[in-house]
Amino acid sequence: MTPEKQFLLVESLKRFGSSIVETAVFKGEVAHVIRKDSLLPVCNHLKNDPSLNMNLLVDVLGVDHYPEKPRFEVVYHLLSLSNRLRLRLKVRIDEGETIPTLTSIWKSADWAEREAYDMFGIIFEGHPNLKRIYMPSDWE
Repeated sequence: MTPEKQFLLVESLKRFGSSIVETAVFKGEVAHVIRKDSLLPVCNHLKNDPSLNMNLLVDVLGVDHYPEKPRFEVVYHLLSLSNRLRLRLKVRIDEGETIPTLTSIWKSADWAEREAYDMFGIIFEGHPNLKRIYMPSDWE
């Protein structure tokens, strides 16, 4: 990714101030760690700002940092096909915390959030069909 595009991805979220906990650029890829309560406004901005147009949620991943606190990280991989941009968002949550679903912004969040729920127990608040897809119903 060009330095200009990296700059755009870093500068575009400065408007959210302290909601951006951390920003890193590694091997040309930009990653922002954001606060959970700003996830929906940040994602709406990323999708609807024409200079960004993050029109595709590629994946949602759960990361377990046990025994560290907060224990989990939810990682979102975003892509703008028209602007040729890639972005990674991360939200840190602790065991028992919920995180808002992104299914109202990107329909592709549905299956990936269900997978993170099934494999890590991460609850996506407001998800339209949050149920297991891999593990037996009594799996802990």
